[in-house]
Amino acid sequence: MDPTCFSESIYNLIPSDTKEPPQPPRYTSIFKTSVKDDVQKVKAAMKTMGPAKVELPSPTDFLKKRSKEKSLPPKKKFEWNEPRKPPVPLRGEHPVMGIQSSKNFINTNAADVIMGVAKKPKPIYVDKRTGDKHDLDSSGLVPQFINKKDYGATPEYICKRNQEVKKAQEEYDNYVQENLRKAAMKRLSDEEREAVLQGLKQNWGKVHREFQSLSVFIDSIPKKIRKQKLEEEMKQLEHDIGIIEKHKIIYIANK
Repeated sequence: MDPTCFSESIYNLIPSDTKEPPQPPRYTSIFKTSVKDDVQKVKAAMKTMGPAKVELPSPTDFLKKRSKEKSLPPKKKFEWNEPRKPPVPLRGEHPVMGIQSSKNFINTNAADVIMGVAKKPKPIYVDKRTGDKHDLDSSGLVPQFINKKDYGATPEYICKRNQEVKKAQEEYDNYVQENLRKAAMKRLSDEEREAVLQGLKQNWGKVHREFQSLSVFIDSIPKKIRKQKLEEEMKQLEHDIGIIEKHKIIYIANK
C-alpha cells in the first residue's frame, strides 16, 4: 500500500509499531586532546596562590598599635636671631622723639587764621520749611550752561545743514533758470505787468456793472444763465488778479 495515499481504508485503523531512526554519532572535535593537554599544563604551573617563589613575610613583622601614625620631627631649641629693640625709658628720662623743630606752630596757625580770607558758605536750598538742606549747584536751579565756551554758538551740524540747504536751493534755482532759458520764456516787464493788471481790473469792473444791472427777480432761465455766467467771469478775473498781484516776476511761454 502506498503510504502517500490518503484514501480511507480499514487497515489504517490497525495500530502499527513505529521504529525511531537511529541517532547520528556525537560530534567530537579533533583538537579536543590538544586543548585538554594545554589546560592541564597551565593548571599545573599555577597550583599555589600567587606566583611561585614569593618571599613570605616574617611572623614577627605584624601590624602594631600606632604604627601607621606620622611621627613629629625632633624638638629643637628656640633661638632668637633678630636684634632686640631698646628697652623702655625710665620715668625720669626724657628721650628725644622724632624730628626736632624750633617753629612755633601755635603762633603760625593763629597768623594764618587772622590773615586768611574767610571761607564762603556753600550755596544750599531747602525744599520746604522743615525740609533737609541740599546742594544748590547740582540741583539744576542755577544756570550753568551759560558758562560754557560754546554757549550761544550755532552747533556744527546745524551750520552744515544750512549750507546743504543753501546749496540745494542754488542748484534748484540754476535748474529753473536753465529750463526757462531752454523754453525761451519771456519775462513780463513791470510796465507790462501793471498794464495787464489794470486791464483785468477794468474788465472786472465792466462785468461787475453788468452784474449790478441785472433785475432783482430772476424768474426765467435765460436770466439765471446770464447771472451764472457773470459770476463765473468775476471769479476768474479775481483769481487772475490775485495771481498777478502775488507774483512780481511773471514769464510767458512762447507758442
